[in-house]
Amino acid sequence: MPLVLVAVMVVMYVAGVYLLLDRSLTRIMLGFLLVGNATNLLIFLMSGSFGSAPIAGGDGEMSDPLPQAFILTAIVITFGVSAFLLALIYRSWRLARVSDDHVEDDADDLAIASAETLTTGQVTDEDLEDAPEFEEDVSEDGTGEARK
Repeated sequence: MPLVLVAVMVVMYVAGVYLLLDRSLTRIMLGFLLVGNATNLLIFLMSGSFGSAPIAGGDGEMSDPLPQAFILTAIVITFGVSAFLLALIYRSWRLARVSDDHVEDDADDLAIASAETLTTGQVTDEDLEDAPEFEEDVSEDGTGEARK
């Protein structure tokens, strides 16, 4: 096992975990990519020595196809999670933009805000008793009788 590849794998794990602990989604995605690639390198290093292809059936030692399948599966999973993280990053960026994502002022709210005083004498207790609490309490003809 080459010692240089082991050192590269360890550095990738350390940098990836460091980036995963950050609160920025972009750094989390970069950390996830580094950890995924370090895991692929770990599986590659643990696969052992190279040999002939198992399909060819040559004489001598054959290479194990299982680590190659694991690496391929890990690449696909890393790609899928990275695409999901990219969608989260894009959506959070779109929502954080103040110029495009703002709440419109309502005309009634502006009228209340510009009023000098607010009075409660306009609505009486009788008006409140006659008013239905929910829309479904109002019949089609507009009277306050409940529908059955």
